[in-house]
Amino acid sequence: MENLKKQDAQVYNAIVKELNRQKDSIELIASENIVSQAVLEAQGSILTNKYAEGYPAKRYYGGCEFVDEIENIAIERLTKLFNVKYGNVQTHSGAQANFSVFYALLNPGDTVMGLDLAHGGHLTHGYNNSVSGKWFKGVNYHVNDEGFIDYDEMERLAKEHKPKLIVSGASAYSRIWDWQRISQIAKSAGAYHIADIAHYAGLIAAGIYPSPIEHADIVTSTNHKTLCGTRGGLIMTNSEELFKKINSAVFPGTQGGPLMHIIAAKAVSLGEALKPKFKEYQKQVLANAKKLAEVLEKNGLKIVTGGTDCHLFLVDLRPIGVKGNEAQKVLEKAGITLNKNGIPNDPEKPAITSGIRIGSPTVTNRGMKEPQMLQIAQAIVRVLKNRNGENIIKEVRSQMLNLCEQFPIYENLKY
Repeated sequence: MENLKKQDAQVYNAIVKELNRQKDSIELIASENIVSQAVLEAQGSILTNKYAEGYPAKRYYGGCEFVDEIENIAIERLTKLFNVKYGNVQTHSGAQANFSVFYALLNPGDTVMGLDLAHGGHLTHGYNNSVSGKWFKGVNYHVNDEGFIDYDEMERLAKEHKPKLIVSGASAYSRIWDWQRISQIAKSAGAYHIADIAHYAGLIAAGIYPSPIEHADIVTSTNHKTLCGTRGGLIMTNSEELFKKINSAVFPGTQGGPLMHIIAAKAVSLGEALKPKFKEYQKQVLANAKKLAEVLEKNGLKIVTGGTDCHLFLVDLRPIGVKGNEAQKVLEKAGITLNKNGIPNDPEKPAITSGIRIGSPTVTNRGMKEPQMLQIAQAIVRVLKNRNGENIIKEVRSQMLNLCEQFPIYENLKY
């Protein structure tokens, strides 16, 4: 980055500080991960210079033969990884992927059903602060008192509201989704079933978590989180008819030219996910999440649903009298990064919350296993129970820094 350093020291210095933050922090944000240096190189390549409106062999600009090759590689790897017939790799984000599907299948005012945001859902699934809830009528289903999806309620609401589309998937739900039952509910209501697997994609690709491909009409995802790739969206389906609608909805419906450097980075990460070691990584992601939840619960913290079947889980902090925003701040001082998160039926406002969300993808990517999860979980408990003890926070910070040095990232990346 010598050219950037000379030309724009202000931006360069901020990037260096962020690199150091990533190297020196225990990252437990469930929606983040570490991409390989090969992905970084593809994303930072000269492909950013190329404008390529349209699709391979159907572009609106000349000079696209090589970017066509790259996009076809990405599509081929995506469809192979998830055992699906058709894939679109152009959407800029998971939110854009979801909106493109809505644009393809719905008219303004149509009813959509998704998991309530306060119960672990995502704002692009019909929440009123999102275009998905402003342009369309959002109806929410919920989790039950134990924190599990209430499928009986979902079925009742589907019969009552007759949605045109039901969205499954979440940003903070730790258990296995019954994709088949949701599809049955959708069919009985005359609705499409869209499965948003943004959080579970890597686990699904590795066969560690059930796949919705054979049950859902359309599957959307991000390329990061458990999938370990660059930030961006993906759309898949086994229906040729729906695939044509999706392609038209992405371009020209909701986007202009695709980001070819991002698509190249997607291709690289999808290729990495097809390698045998990716499955071993996902097995460890799950094992690490389970270990974190187990240790935290043994030390007096309440785990929503009592455990996890994936890479993340929610912690109810009320038993130890801590708010989510307070926990996030004090843990960050101690070198542990995570996010405050609402819990089902949370009495606190979204800016405060009664819980935190914890995920294992990044620490697992660093090479950490169960012994390190024990150490991290014990550190979390110690900080939260002694949150006013500056010396303890400093001591834990030193321990976490030492742990990071034992499991370094980007050893050869020096700015």
